[in-house]
Amino acid sequence: MSFFLTGFADEISTDPDEQIETLKKAGMNYVELRGVNGKNILDMSDDQALAFKSKLDKAEISVSSIGSPIGKVQIQSDLTTHMNLFRVALERAKMFCTPYIRVFSFYYEGTRPDLCREEVITFFRQMLYEARVAGCVLLHENERHIYGETPSRCLDLMETLNSPMLKLAFDPANFVQAGIDPLVDAWPILKHHTAYFHIKDAIAKNGRVVPAGCGDGGLTKILQQATANNFAGFLSIEPHLKPDDPDYGGSGPDRFLTAVQALRLLLDQIGATESFNSPPPVI
Repeated sequence: MSFFLTGFADEISTDPDEQIETLKKAGMNYVELRGVNGKNILDMSDDQALAFKSKLDKAEISVSSIGSPIGKVQIQSDLTTHMNLFRVALERAKMFCTPYIRVFSFYYEGTRPDLCREEVITFFRQMLYEARVAGCVLLHENERHIYGETPSRCLDLMETLNSPMLKLAFDPANFVQAGIDPLVDAWPILKHHTAYFHIKDAIAKNGRVVPAGCGDGGLTKILQQATANNFAGFLSIEPHLKPDDPDYGGSGPDRFLTAVQALRLLLDQIGATESFNSPPPVI
């Protein structure tokens, strides 16, 4: 099956024109929309968002997902305000013609994850009700220090909520940095819930983020198995490479292109194909 490449262009630059120029240089037709002109897409006015959409349309670049920060706050936060922000994410998904919105499952600083589980589940149920009405699929990203940091708690969310509008955005580097082996401990139990990948890798001994295939994320075997399981979806490049990295540093465009090149080399090694045609089916 084919993979579709997308990525976080705000790691290229805050400038929308430089974002688009680099995406075109990389031969990419999709972007995961998170930040433009130094603002998160949810903090932009409708006019500002539409102005960027016009630029993307002119460049024939589509949005794979809204890379929202929803759920990346303390569970003790004002969740009424946060739900209103989620509704903006739904509006942006409609505006940019994407079915996907990336979300998180809340930091739990000051308590234990088991003690905040019900609050997390309750908020997700509210989001899923509105997502279903809007026709959107929420992509939960595993992130350090949130409820869904571990494979078991990611699986708990998926099985407890049991909704076709909730899938996983599998991030191997985040698992590595949490002291988890993605290939051994996460992928086997989460693969059937995964609809999207965030592509970055990391070295277990120090947490250093590196391009795909250069760390301990097991990406080569994971993507091989995803191909064998007929996965046909987005691989979203999220470089997180540091400008002063001795091996992978440089300007924002340079780092982004380094990450793209590494992923394409990995796909070539496993005999996977990259698609530039119609968008993948919503999984």
